[in-house]
Amino acid sequence: MPAADPRAWFPQFYDNSAIRALASARRWTVSGQIGEDPDERKAPIDLRELIDHGRVRGAWSIGPACLTDLDELTCELPSASNAAFYLQAQTDGLVVIDIEPHCPPEATADLLRLPGILYSELSMSGRGIHLVTPVPANLHDFPVAAAKRLLREEHGWYEILLDHWVTFTRFAVPEHVVCQAAAAARPPRVASIEDLYADLAVKARESANVSAAAVSTEGSMPDIPHGTMIVEQTLLSARGRLRAPSDFNDDLSRWEFSALGTLYHWMQTPLRTFSTLGAQYSAGDRAWLLYRAALEVIPVRPKHGQLRNGRPYLLDRAAALVAEREAAEGRARHVVRSLL
Repeated sequence: MPAADPRAWFPQFYDNSAIRALASARRWTVSGQIGEDPDERKAPIDLRELIDHGRVRGAWSIGPACLTDLDELTCELPSASNAAFYLQAQTDGLVVIDIEPHCPPEATADLLRLPGILYSELSMSGRGIHLVTPVPANLHDFPVAAAKRLLREEHGWYEILLDHWVTFTRFAVPEHVVCQAAAAARPPRVASIEDLYADLAVKARESANVSAAAVSTEGSMPDIPHGTMIVEQTLLSARGRLRAPSDFNDDLSRWEFSALGTLYHWMQTPLRTFSTLGAQYSAGDRAWLLYRAALEVIPVRPKHGQLRNGRPYLLDRAAALVAEREAAEGRARHVVRSLL
């Protein structure tokens, strides 16, 4: 290990099991200043452009076109002041609780006492805290909330990040702070991540966010250019990378959405390849291709015979994921444009 390797500086981050579970996802970069104005806000950097061409610009896509995995980030930018990751809870099986600096100490202590915390660190200010926990088991009990990018506590004291950038500082919460919170005599306000999520989720309101119905798949699968090859290459790339149902407490709905997310991620490479050759793929095309790949790896169960939005259940789930990912990329591009 080289002397400048940050893994020696932040072992509690790099050796953490939850962080290692996220490490292979190509959604890592650094958050840095865009432009020369020191007052400009920081934004996620297009790491591919920085590594390959030495240019600093904002990330315009969530995926390997702009981002990389944690190991390459660590090797290429060992002196980076942070490690930014785009969290997709339903794919990753993890959420982040972002505690703001102005959160009352009692509430912060309650959150630090939550069972099942896998990793905790100080935020960029040094006064806030990030907590990484498994996705709550009741995630899909609140479908409106599950489709949100984040859920915010009414006073703004903390947020549960579901589909959002997280800037990891890698500075672990000091042990004495954790022990002090655990030693509190009074019972915590919330006893589990499920309780915390439910407390925020019941207040979530339907918004104008895209939904599965926004992606049209018509009546039958169209003739999609190179469709068979895209599905085959996706399955080959995703082989051995799908998480097990046991990782989601055998909740098959959660596992299936995670599998769709993994397949969608690996589908982007052949889609980009054929797009450069002139092929064009609509959101509906992508949903059909994802559905065809999913049929090869997701075992049939009775629920799959149901119709959602007038189409097979798994096709509708595929359309929902495509809508979510495209909307997330659109939001990311909007944020970057606003900062340039």
